[in-house]
Amino acid sequence: MKNLFEFAEVCLYNANIEEKLELTHQAWQTLANGELILNSNHPILPIAQVNFPVNPILLAPRHMPKRKLNTTEGVSAFFHAIAHVEFVAIYLAWDIIYRFRGMPEQFYQDWLLIADEEAQHFELIRSHLQAMQLDYGDLPAHNGLWDHATDTADDLLARLAVVPRCMEARGLDVTPAIIGRFRQLGDDLSVALLKRILTDEVGHVERGSYWFKFLCKQQGFEAEAKYRQLIKQYYQGGKPKGPFNREMRIIAGFSSAELDWLEKKETA
Repeated sequence: MKNLFEFAEVCLYNANIEEKLELTHQAWQTLANGELILNSNHPILPIAQVNFPVNPILLAPRHMPKRKLNTTEGVSAFFHAIAHVEFVAIYLAWDIIYRFRGMPEQFYQDWLLIADEEAQHFELIRSHLQAMQLDYGDLPAHNGLWDHATDTADDLLARLAVVPRCMEARGLDVTPAIIGRFRQLGDDLSVALLKRILTDEVGHVERGSYWFKFLCKQQGFEAEAKYRQLIKQYYQGGKPKGPFNREMRIIAGFSSAELDWLEKKETA
């Protein structure tokens, strides 16, 4: 297999976890070797047919049990939740490649690197879980992440605003405090894993910001105004609640004006 979009289709529409991980790494290596074809007239299958594994059982976020990091079970459940986020992130990276054709080659190279890094994150967290006598799929997980993909399946600007520049950016806000909590607990391995993921996620959000601004310029939109409009349109509740990590978000391509808007409390 040498075509990027054939790799993407198999990774999205085949639920086998091991094959998905292997093909994701293979696709990135094929690109690195200069052997990957980055264009295709192949038809695009509906997002509704994307195939996930039978486990974990998916619940609405409000039905997920609360996790406390001061118990062994709580730590296991926390990392299972992180494993699910990273697993769905593999799908999200492949889907933005597969569903949105006609972009510059750099777009596909960027998102393939992200898919490969998300697969690495998942494998690291899964190994951490297995050391705690748990595997991915043993606990329930929430189904909210993929909903954002289906909601934006026909609009690349909306996908970029909502997934990397909203949902993924949330990790930049909350992960440093979680790292601090594990450091207090003396859990150096968990700290190292979360720091590795956080470092990569800054780059993922930055690529989302870059391509969002690229498309806005191409389509004649003012990027900050378009971001506000899309978040209000697609984010339940109007916009995410803080606090926001301004330093990391600015590194990841947010403007001060965007952050000021996010932090501003809405008046009735």
